[in-house]
Amino acid sequence: METKLISNEQDLKKAFAIREQVFVNEQEVAIEDEFDEFDVIGSPCEHILVFYDGQAVGTGRIRFLEQTGKLERICILEPYRKLGIGKIIIGSLEEIAESQGAAQVKLHGQTQAAGFYKKLGYESRSAVFMEDGIPHIVMTKDLSHGKRI
Repeated sequence: METKLISNEQDLKKAFAIREQVFVNEQEVAIEDEFDEFDVIGSPCEHILVFYDGQAVGTGRIRFLEQTGKLERICILEPYRKLGIGKIIIGSLEEIAESQGAAQVKLHGQTQAAGFYKKLGYESRSAVFMEDGIPHIVMTKDLSHGKRI
C-alpha cells in the first residue's frame, strides 16, 4: 500500500470518485453536500489517497482550525475495507496534523465507525447528531503526548 499527498487535479479527481462512490452512491448523501470550497488544490486543507496494488482505493482530508486538525471525508471503496486502509488514512492525516503543529485532531465520525476510531485512541466528545442524514459523534485525540498511531 502507498499513501500519497494529493498535489494535482488528476489525483484529486480520483479522491472525488472514491467519495462519490462511498458517500453519494452507497450512503445516499446529496452530491451537493459532499463537495465544498475545500475541494480544490491550494485550499487550506490537505487531501490524501491510499493505493492498493496501484489502484486508488481510499481517501481523506484534513483542515486546520487553530491548533486542531479536523479529519474529514475519510472513506474506502467497499472491496478494500477490512484491510487496514482506514488505519493508514488516519495515521497519515495525524502525521500531517503533527507536521503543522496541531496539538489535537478531531472528526465527526459516523456512529457505526466509532469503535474503529476508539481503537485508534479517539474519545467521544458529543451526543449523537445527524449530519447528511447519518448519525455522527464528535471524537478527538490528543497528539501532544506522542500517542499517534
